[in-house]
Amino acid sequence: MLEKTFTPAEMEARLYAEWEAKGFFKPGRNPKGDPFTIVIPPPNVTGSLHMGHALNNTIQDILVRFERMRGKDVLWQPGTDHAGIATQMVVERLLQKENKTDRRTMGREAFLQRVWAWKEESGGTISTQLRRLGASCDWSRERFTMDEGLSRAVLKVFVQLYKEGLIYKDKRLVNWDPKLLTAISDLEVVQKEVKGHLWYLRYPIDGSDEWITVATTRPETMLGDSGVAVHPENENLKHLIGKFVRLPLVGRLIPIVGDDYADPEKGTGAVKITPAHDFNDFEVGKRRGLRQINVLDQFGKILIDGNEEFREGADVPAETMALHGLDRFEARKRVVEMFEASGLLEKIEPHTHQVPHGDRSDVVIEPWLTEQWYVNAAELAKPAIAAVEKGDTAFVPKNWDKTYYEWMRNIQPWCISRQLWWGHQIPAWYGPDGTVFVEETEVLAREAAALHYGSGVDLTRDEDVLDTWFSSALWPFSTLGWPDETPELKRHYKTDVLVTGFDIIFFWVARMMMMGLHFMHEVPFHTVYIHALVRDEKGQKMSKSKGNVIDPLELIDAYGADALRFTLAAMAAQGRDIKLSKQRVEGYRNFGTKLWNAARFAEMNGVANDPNYDPLAARVTVNRWIAGETARTEARVRQALAEYKFNEAAGALYQFVWNVFCDWYLELIKPILTGEDEAARSETRATAAWVMDQILILLHPFMPFVTEELWQQTGTRKDWLIVSSWPVYKGLGDAHADAEMEWVIRFISEVRSVRAEMNVPAAAKIASVLVSANSETRRRADQWENEIKRLARLSSVTFEDSVPKASAQIVLGEATIALPLEGVIDFASEKARLAKELDKIAKDMAAIDGRLNNPGFVAKAPAEVLDESRERKTELQARKAKVDEALASLG
Repeated sequence: MLEKTFTPAEMEARLYAEWEAKGFFKPGRNPKGDPFTIVIPPPNVTGSLHMGHALNNTIQDILVRFERMRGKDVLWQPGTDHAGIATQMVVERLLQKENKTDRRTMGREAFLQRVWAWKEESGGTISTQLRRLGASCDWSRERFTMDEGLSRAVLKVFVQLYKEGLIYKDKRLVNWDPKLLTAISDLEVVQKEVKGHLWYLRYPIDGSDEWITVATTRPETMLGDSGVAVHPENENLKHLIGKFVRLPLVGRLIPIVGDDYADPEKGTGAVKITPAHDFNDFEVGKRRGLRQINVLDQFGKILIDGNEEFREGADVPAETMALHGLDRFEARKRVVEMFEASGLLEKIEPHTHQVPHGDRSDVVIEPWLTEQWYVNAAELAKPAIAAVEKGDTAFVPKNWDKTYYEWMRNIQPWCISRQLWWGHQIPAWYGPDGTVFVEETEVLAREAAALHYGSGVDLTRDEDVLDTWFSSALWPFSTLGWPDETPELKRHYKTDVLVTGFDIIFFWVARMMMMGLHFMHEVPFHTVYIHALVRDEKGQKMSKSKGNVIDPLELIDAYGADALRFTLAAMAAQGRDIKLSKQRVEGYRNFGTKLWNAARFAEMNGVANDPNYDPLAARVTVNRWIAGETARTEARVRQALAEYKFNEAAGALYQFVWNVFCDWYLELIKPILTGEDEAARSETRATAAWVMDQILILLHPFMPFVTEELWQQTGTRKDWLIVSSWPVYKGLGDAHADAEMEWVIRFISEVRSVRAEMNVPAAAKIASVLVSANSETRRRADQWENEIKRLARLSSVTFEDSVPKASAQIVLGEATIALPLEGVIDFASEKARLAKELDKIAKDMAAIDGRLNNPGFVAKAPAEVLDESRERKTELQARKAKVDEALASLG
């Protein structure tokens, strides 16, 4: 006997442990089935489950469980990323806390041993939390981007690309973190709005008493200026192109150049060009042959003493040289003071702008000129662009391919070196004269050096490590055993679908495409499904600073994993962010409760699984109808999942389980289950049991725990639900039964609706009259009279040729349902109430239209406010339609 209530906490832990112990997550159960493979986007080893993880992995698990039940040989490959900066920071903080030491005091080898120890102790948190969500990954194959096999793949890829001329060293600008002392990727840079200033600086034109004014937010970088740019068609300034300015504080002569980068409508129309300290200026400098003069050190301090590049061609006063060693922000103040003292500070304006910060260090990032390792991404991008153009890989929703193309067609060299200790150390060794030897092992590097020099020499290994994204780019094939020719690699590459967020299309998706095509000669996946963001209930992005972060583990504790999973799936409309609230999750917890209660009702009424039951043999109309509804629901779910429309699949299931099965079918069969017709009762019990089983199967990918528990407790099963077969229906659906039951349901629903709109007391039983009913309608009314009266709370169903006075009217096919309400409600006051509500709706809609039709409001209002207004308008329109119907029914 089923318990009165189900308890997710106990049930989920127990079921998951049994699934994993029995090996249900491993491939190979269906060796003759087509392979279906997903590689998990590897979460950081330092991470904890957040709502983005919950959505991403819920979607993957729905697909994996669905395809497993459809007989495919499923591999969901799990693993974690070593997360270079994040992990190193975690361990460095631990060292400070434990014994007040740091990595440099410990030395590299000892520090790395400590990081590995931390990884063994604490690095499995996210994997444990994914289990709580129900993720059915093959944990026996869990990988780590720095495990032995993946490290071997990284070395092979680096060396091969280097020897093919696709990896090289170059001196370029990078995002430099002056606190962490490393280059970082664009994804690790966050733009923060800062209330700063625009300083307008006058640069004297050489040989003239004129000057040209430039505006800057970073005055200290002017020490490294090597040019001034104006637009070639700037009528006010183009006559200055070709002349020189004498750079204040430095004395360097720098040219005025013509370049389209200088916008005549922005600022003064003239732009100071500092190629060594600004990404845009770097490109202008390359186009115009301007010098790259670095004036900052790795700590973000002024570096001019002993800086030959800075001193060349300059006549630097002592006051300027005194800036050496100052922090960049202190130097900023001093430079402004010096300009003001020399009469060259034209003005200062307040200026709010976006300033790049390190997402880990929270310090201002400096564009810094330094020598790093690069991948020739432009060359690798060519086949990756072509693959999407040809349709070998498709984005869902399709509009994301535009983002992919935009990035790929404007791709820059990929900086792959990081000044960290935790990560894949670059396999490059330097000889005494700086010659570099790139090999997979030190032994091979020494052999290459001996061949080069004619004898053995001392080599020094490059201290840098590779960008975390480098190893992640190999994930779809390295996790399957590459560079070895493993059976898994042969069977499961290419993988099927990648589920990920839009923010890493370039950083991860594009790079997997490039590496997969280059090393495997095939795309890594045929589909990339881009899911939306999970926001708070008001549509705002979740952040700790706002205090609106929703913890998925707290929701699982409160409502169960099934409720959270179904909520996320039901709201995962393509291209639309999810507005999540606890109330939503609670609502879908109630959906699980509804299913549990339906199973208990069935059990208490003798409903039991009949292995010989054939729904095609059903004779009772309501049973033939529900069998057809089951088949139609399966088709809708299957089609929606094939199109990655998870919300439509969840919606079809919710509608079928809650409305069709629970609210209609179970209510309609109650008289049969307690009736005297043994054949009808037996058939109905068997049908109800069959439908319950189909519900458990169809719902399992979305709500795996409650469905598995009910599967185990409601019959003797050949196998667990997780590995049971997805149904294939043939011939189900009876047009006559469908038409009849739709008529009955519409009759009851329309009467209920009118009762609610007219404020008819819930306990009141009222009469109903069918007017102008044909013979088929009369037959249906006679046959279903008891069910209609019970479910619509009617005292009678009769037939007349005309509508009785003071009746609410409902059109039903060729007939009219009349509900005589004289003495039940006050018609005049009811009409007045409805008219008043219509008036209020009209005013509310006019106010919303006023806002939405106001260009100023639309331009300034946050997106969530606009969405809320549009949603409210849709709700009002729907309500207006209902009130209009109610008024019309009153005549």
